[in-house]
Amino acid sequence: MGVITDNLDLWWETLLGTLILFFAGGALALVLGTIVAAMRVSPVPIARGVGMLYVGTIRNTPLTLVFFAFAFALPPLLGLRLTSDVSLTLAICALGIYTATYVAETIRSGINTVPIGQAEAARALGLTFGQVMTLVVMPQAFRSVIPPMMSVFIALLKNTTVAAGFSVVNLGSIRNYLSERGENQFIVILWVMVIFVALVLLLSWMQRSLETRWKVAR
Repeated sequence: MGVITDNLDLWWETLLGTLILFFAGGALALVLGTIVAAMRVSPVPIARGVGMLYVGTIRNTPLTLVFFAFAFALPPLLGLRLTSDVSLTLAICALGIYTATYVAETIRSGINTVPIGQAEAARALGLTFGQVMTLVVMPQAFRSVIPPMMSVFIALLKNTTVAAGFSVVNLGSIRNYLSERGENQFIVILWVMVIFVALVLLLSWMQRSLETRWKVAR
């Protein structure tokens, strides 16, 4: 326990960095992914094409390359200086934009589980496409994709460690800091594994709770 108790400041700072990346990146991914999923099933061909292009391009690009684009290609174009806050913001954008493709496909699979007759009935009542999606389809789609959606967020949690290679403080980078203090790197890695396992178990518990509460009856 000494490796933790003697370095509580670093453990707290890196854990906080991981949680910021997870929650902020997850929020961005959820919002953007929902929009893209709606575009994928839109009756407008241009919207479907843009959604398909976005998912096909980003999802098939390695996350590390996405980080490289945000860390080295984007800042010069925007005239940004890479401070710690800017690096954190760019890392959140990289994680969110990348994960949004998986969120979009997960939601799209949930949309396909909603009986088409419900959407047709809603349209027959005079509802627009946007109203049909927000009032009828999306609420059911979200409830039906809780398990795969939580798997996407578990992957996002683990992907936060990629940001360590781009000067963003998180649990993936604590090994470097503690090695400078003379701590055993193997023990540090084991503790990082324990923390991630605990966080994943917490997400799994949340999944079971939400699945039980919001189960869709067919």
